Amino acid sequence: MQRFCIEPERHNSNGKEDHMSEGLDIIIVDDEPAVCRMLSEDIVQFFVWGDIIPFTDVEAASIYCLNRKSSIAVFIVDVFLDGKSGFLFLDSICEKYRSIYEDTIIITRNASDDIVDMCLASDINYLLEKPVRHYALQMAVRAIAWKYIKFAARLRDDPEYCKSCNRLIGR
Repeated sequence: MQRFCIEPERHNSNGKEDHMSEGLDIIIVDDEPAVCRMLSEDIVQFFVWGDIIPFTDVEAASIYCLNRKSSIAVFIVDVFLDGKSGFLFLDSICEKYRSIYEDTIIITRNASDDIVDMCLASDINYLLEKPVRHYALQMAVRAIAWKYIKFAARLRDDPEYCKSCNRLIGR
């Protein structure tokens, strides 16, 4: 699997992917280009399971996410995006990404009781303050990614478990 960062300019104007990722991607949405760059550079050092796709434009991120083939990704979202709430961005794509709140890391300059309460009410378990510390980011990303990696490996390696999952969903 390739390990590289895709700059927002790599996306078509209609939001379609220029490539098809074969892994679990990380989508970063922050209106500060320096933060997107720093997070991408940090993550590429330890994340090998998919691509890192940063956005500074919320609308472009929404269009891109809604046009992706996959409906699973790790999201890193600033709580405030050009005067809008990062939670509104998540709400705008939650129909496609059913576990988006569980798969999101919220970042902010100043965590307040209100932001913590919004995270808790949304079932978001990861809140990091800027400047984001490398080890905290790594632990949060790995915790989210690991649940998918572990589940996929178990489906692949345990036919009985796979059968029981199929029975659970009615197949």
